[in-house]
Amino acid sequence: MTAPQPQNFITEEEYLTFERTSLTKHEYYNGRVYAMTGAKEAHNLIAGNTIASLHSQLRRTPCRVYPSDMRVKVVKTGLNTYPDIVVVCGQPEFTDEVRDTLINPVVIIEILSPSTERYDRGMKFQHYRTIETLRDYILIAQDQYHIEHFSRQENGLWVFQEATEATTGIHIPSIDASLDLQDVYEKIDFEQSTPDVTREIPPEE
Repeated sequence: MTAPQPQNFITEEEYLTFERTSLTKHEYYNGRVYAMTGAKEAHNLIAGNTIASLHSQLRRTPCRVYPSDMRVKVVKTGLNTYPDIVVVCGQPEFTDEVRDTLINPVVIIEILSPSTERYDRGMKFQHYRTIETLRDYILIAQDQYHIEHFSRQENGLWVFQEATEATTGIHIPSIDASLDLQDVYEKIDFEQSTPDVTREIPPEE
C-alpha cells in the first residue's frame, strides 16, 4: 500500500486503516501523515538499555513498559505518534478494541536526534503536556551523557532536572524508578555513533 502524501487531508479512520497494514510507521496530525524513518545503532542501544532498566525495576508493580511500536494518541490535540518508550501504570487504555493506540501514558521517553530534537522539545512536548495522565517526560541525548527530565507537580507546573555525568542518574517519581546514565549508555561509543537520518515532522504552528 502506498502511504498517503502529507499534502492530502485524510481522516483519522483512514490513517489507522492504512497504518495498521503499513510496513513503516507514520505520525498523524491535523489530517496529514508524516513518515518516520528507522533508527541507527546508538538510538537502538539506548532504547534497549533504557527499556531493560525500567523493566527490571517495574516487574512486580502495576506498571508496563512499551517500546516504540506502541502508538500513543494525544486525545485533546489529535496527534497520533510513536514515542520511543512509554510507561503505563494500572490498566492501559486504548482507543479501540485493536489495542494498538494508548491514551493514558504516565511516562514518555524520547531519544533525541538532530532531525527531531527541536520537535521533541517544542511542539511535541506541547501536545504531550495536554495528556492528563502524563507525569514525567524524559529526553535522552545520543551523542553525550545527558538526560533531561520534566516532572509534573500536583499544581500543574513542570519541574526540570538533568544528569550529565556518567556516574549520575535521575529518579522518576511517578513510577518510583531510576535511570542511571551508566546503564542507559552501556556499550555506546560516542566517537563512532552517527546521527539518525532525517524524517519528516509536523510543522510548527
